[in-house]
Amino acid sequence: MPPGHRPGLRHLWEILQEDLAAAHAHDPAARTRLEVALGYPGVHALWVHRLSHRMWHHPPLRLAARLLSQVARFVTGIEIHPGAVIGRRLFIDHGMGVVIGETAVIGSDCILFHGSTLGGRSMTRGKRHPTLGDRVMVGAGAKVLGPVTLGDDVQVGANAVVVKDVPAGAVALGVPAQVRMPRRPAAERDKHADPALLIEYMI
Repeated sequence: MPPGHRPGLRHLWEILQEDLAAAHAHDPAARTRLEVALGYPGVHALWVHRLSHRMWHHPPLRLAARLLSQVARFVTGIEIHPGAVIGRRLFIDHGMGVVIGETAVIGSDCILFHGSTLGGRSMTRGKRHPTLGDRVMVGAGAKVLGPVTLGDDVQVGANAVVVKDVPAGAVALGVPAQVRMPRRPAAERDKHADPALLIEYMI
């Protein structure tokens, strides 16, 4: 979804349904969409964000949008600033401790695991959070900090700390993250692999 885009209610409903389907498809423990809709905090936080983000574009509603996002944080343990731009079919797995900053931009079909952060490195105004392309996976506990760009199909290993741009198709591992181009192309990788085991793509 491009920055500033405000879909109509029907379009928004379609996006919410896609969020639900994405969570059901990505989690092998999910038995039914009803179970996902009722019991998945990542879906709940994302749905609240879809609403608060719409509110954020109306200055008189910005305080309400912030308060709504804080309610979602309290209930789900996931903090998403209402100004963040999130594409379609994001899946937040488990979710506890996920933080997405105000100027973060996330493409479509991305996956964030618990404890991951899309944060800033400065207290200045303006663009200070990461931009993720499509089909990016950020592993558990990983930190992507500053106005860096992660290209399409990037995978960030668990607990990695990324402070520089990562080109499309690459894997980022370690602290600070070392960027590698795996031998296997992105299309051949297991999109559901444990992000702690991404080292296998280096061999």
